[in-house]
Amino acid sequence: MLKGFREFILRGNVIDLAVAVVIGAAFTGIVNGLVTGIFNPVIALIFNANDLAGAGVILRDSEGTENDIVLSWGLVLSALIQFLLVATVVYFALIVPMNYLKRVSSKKKDEADAEQLPSEQELLTEIRDLLRTQAPPAR
Repeated sequence: MLKGFREFILRGNVIDLAVAVVIGAAFTGIVNGLVTGIFNPVIALIFNANDLAGAGVILRDSEGTENDIVLSWGLVLSALIQFLLVATVVYFALIVPMNYLKRVSSKKKDEADAEQLPSEQELLTEIRDLLRTQAPPAR
């Protein structure tokens, strides 16, 4: 039982996944700091709110002990900004370089395959020679 667990843990993709989760968590902290520290105050200033979470429309004022009912579009806007930042960084930091590496690798492979293949004329010459050797002698 422990042997199977050890094999599972030592698999390459499990280690890669663990590293990705740790880096993702650290990156989330950076994005949250960027959105909270820079974007939210600017947007709150534009919409004249104390903070972006407070930006919204009051649907019903508080009565007695009840709180205001607020349509808080600021929270949604903040989450959207965070998503767009993460998607942008993932695209430019991971997807673009990987596509470039695939393109370069594919180009090198195509060039290597093209160098190994005989030309059309060489193939036709080989076919002609094979047909001559297989044909019965002319009388």
